[in-house]
Amino acid sequence: MAENKPSSSRSRRAPADTRSKLDEIPDGLWIKCSGCGAMLYRKELEKDLFVCKRCAHHFRLGAHERIALMADPDSFRESDAQLAPADPLGFPGYQERLAETQQRTGLRDAFVWGEARMGGLPVVIGCSDYRFMMASMGSVVGEKVARAFEHAAEARLPVVLFSCSGGARMHEGLLSLMQMAKTAAAARRLAQAGLPYVSVLTDPVTAGVLASYAFLGDIMLAEQGALVGFAGPRVIEQNLKIKLPPGTHTAEFQLHHGMLDLVLHRRELQPTIVRLLGWML
Repeated sequence: MAENKPSSSRSRRAPADTRSKLDEIPDGLWIKCSGCGAMLYRKELEKDLFVCKRCAHHFRLGAHERIALMADPDSFRESDAQLAPADPLGFPGYQERLAETQQRTGLRDAFVWGEARMGGLPVVIGCSDYRFMMASMGSVVGEKVARAFEHAAEARLPVVLFSCSGGARMHEGLLSLMQMAKTAAAARRLAQAGLPYVSVLTDPVTAGVLASYAFLGDIMLAEQGALVGFAGPRVIEQNLKIKLPPGTHTAEFQLHHGMLDLVLHRRELQPTIVRLLGWML
């Protein structure tokens, strides 16, 4: 008589007690590093400020996450939190995408700003949030950046902005491009008031944001490994039919060519900014 063997599907199935233990493991407990592929324990990664210990890859941060790392505890007071974008061009699908992104992120748009303290120093701090349409700059983002500069000039406070962006928001057409001039003019008025502006570039900073307020700081800093460039390398190679050298769009490349003052590990950012402001104020 032939021996009865378990079917292949049953033989691959984990025992019931093992399955119950696996079901108890919470989602997101381990995170794969996109730099080296290592599996990182989330709680340890949080202690390391979301920087991989193995390859120093800097994970992207949401606006409120970054403010929590950079500002003194419980010192941040947000402004213009309810300012929300409209759909001036009636761009197909824009309202639906805005609603979905607002619900998913809890933000009205891609920029958060307010007053805070850094190392005891009062500052105006602002952060882009990559989760909101890759922090593209539309009318609301431009307005909030301009208001941050204008408020700082009135209150006689320095400005620290942490920028990231995929560029202008095409859904708002020319109105989004106008924000380049508006934010640049507001940064100029802060300079005329004799107040410092520290600009910190995080991954990625490109296009209209790079070509306006993000590159107008009195001090230009960047996080290690951040992508920094007006057009992405693939766009340049496809349009100009050339092959770019490796690393042309990294913060380190920009530093080597005189476009940045410092490229820092995330752990060094806050104390460095505090020290710089202490010298400038």
